[in-house]
Amino acid sequence: MKRRGSVSEAIREAAQRLAATSDTARLDAELLMAHALGVSRSDMLLRCMADPAPAAFAALVERRAGHEPVAHILGSQEFFGRPFAVTPNVLIPRGDSESVVEAALAAAPGARRVLDLGTGSGALLLTLLAELPEASGVGIDASAPALQVAQANAEALGLAGRADLRPGDWTMPGWADGLGRFDLVIANPPYVEDDAELSPDVRDHEPAGALFAGPEGLDDYRVLVPRLPALLVPGGVAVLEIGHRQARAVSEIAAQASFVASVHPDLAGRDRALVLRQKAWQSQFE
Repeated sequence: MKRRGSVSEAIREAAQRLAATSDTARLDAELLMAHALGVSRSDMLLRCMADPAPAAFAALVERRAGHEPVAHILGSQEFFGRPFAVTPNVLIPRGDSESVVEAALAAAPGARRVLDLGTGSGALLLTLLAELPEASGVGIDASAPALQVAQANAEALGLAGRADLRPGDWTMPGWADGLGRFDLVIANPPYVEDDAELSPDVRDHEPAGALFAGPEGLDDYRVLVPRLPALLVPGGVAVLEIGHRQARAVSEIAAQASFVASVHPDLAGRDRALVLRQKAWQSQFE
């Protein structure tokens, strides 16, 4: 009978197998192994490396070798230090988007009412509510399955009582009716160009409706930004995630709606969050 290799050996072999698929092959292998063992990655690294590798690990590695995202295999993704359930019906929360949360907290630290346009997994809205314990929020999404994921995350994080998650499609007339006004509006709308080349992990496994936004990737900003003044209280702030080459174009759209925009980078130093303030209030921050 062939000896089953150790956890350490299996991780090393899996990292070699995944090198052609992932830029983070070793990390992927460790996360998949921890999942197969039913322990945290830190516990695995401390206590399990000499144990026999579980038989279920090989199938997980093959799924990742086929470009299935690690978050889909695990069923969750950490964001801002909290676990969020994810499915193929929502975008996987990414570290780049944490800069949107940071920009929002810096721009509106006293926000009491928050709106998330296109909430997906709920990662942005629920993180802000967790960081702003006096705040409540509304999250809209056109996808019923996405709202189910967001609701599950709200319940798991103990935030269901402060998060009103409801259907809303900004491509349809009257989508903003009845929402009211907010201290803070956040959005990570679709912003990928229709002909952009994406990795198979994203192209084949994440929802196209949450990614693509016309030939320039600007279609959704052109719909959303003009509606923002009516959704903000006087002095309210909007924070939008943008593609790293879109700051100028989205700032110009915002200027036409009487906003002044400031850009905030992500951890890699790329433009990622655009903070919009109405011109009548901007002088208070200069």
